[in-house]
Amino acid sequence: MKIIRLNELEKEKVSMEGARKVSKQVPISKNDGSPNYSFRVFTIDPDGHTPYHTHPFEHLNYVISGKGVLVNAEGVSNEIKAGEFALVLPGEKHQYRNTSSAELFVMICAVPNEYE
Repeated sequence: MKIIRLNELEKEKVSMEGARKVSKQVPISKNDGSPNYSFRVFTIDPDGHTPYHTHPFEHLNYVISGKGVLVNAEGVSNEIKAGEFALVLPGEKHQYRNTSSAELFVMICAVPNEYE
């Protein structure tokens, strides 16, 4: 069993090509004994975004705070805000963007362990 506070974890800058003003924390992963999924927390600074990308597995997202858009495969921006969940299916092109000029966009992203 593991219990940890998010504010106890150091934020690491995301260096993936196409990412802008994004940091990551990993509170739960295979390193903690989780057999299937890792939970990552991404913080997207104002006017920042994740890469516009795909991967061969689903991931599950929950917005902790802030608001932004989830851009789909067709390039359509869908508003998303604190308290909302999103499912991104395998192979579905997507990108999260913080549309605020002042507020952080913070979300949980659950992925299979082999991806983390």
